[in-house]
Amino acid sequence: MAKRSAGVMLYLRDADGVRVLLVHPGGPFWRNKDIGAWQIPKGQIEPGEDSEAAARREVREELGVALEGPLLPLGMVRQAGGKEVVAFAIEQALDPATLVSTMFELEWPPNSGTMRSFPEVDRVRWMRPVEARAVMLPSQQPLLSALEALLGLTEQA
Repeated sequence: MAKRSAGVMLYLRDADGVRVLLVHPGGPFWRNKDIGAWQIPKGQIEPGEDSEAAARREVREELGVALEGPLLPLGMVRQAGGKEVVAFAIEQALDPATLVSTMFELEWPPNSGTMRSFPEVDRVRWMRPVEARAVMLPSQQPLLSALEALLGLTEQA
């Protein structure tokens, strides 16, 4: 059975249109990757946990903030490795400079016996949809299209 994750595409509206908040995963695997690496805050759904609760928990862990208000369903995508991601959207303004991610431990370099700590998320940025589409994990791009449809935007907004 495929692993399931849940996440949230945060967005805000300003005088110039809509922006979405994307995160860049931390750790050595993602360190030198940019295009195709940015994604929504997301993580594994725990046994007995519903997808909305998991999505809220993951945002709290990866960004250090609680979401305020109802989540709007965006649908589900399957990532290249087979993982299913159930996604939601919410309009909420956040200052990326104030966000704090939880840390994880990893043996690095591999087989060195040395454990190092890395943030789950090492960068957070608000982007216009056209910019987000250019740098997002390809399998999550349909979530951006779903948000644009939900908000009545064209894909080039």
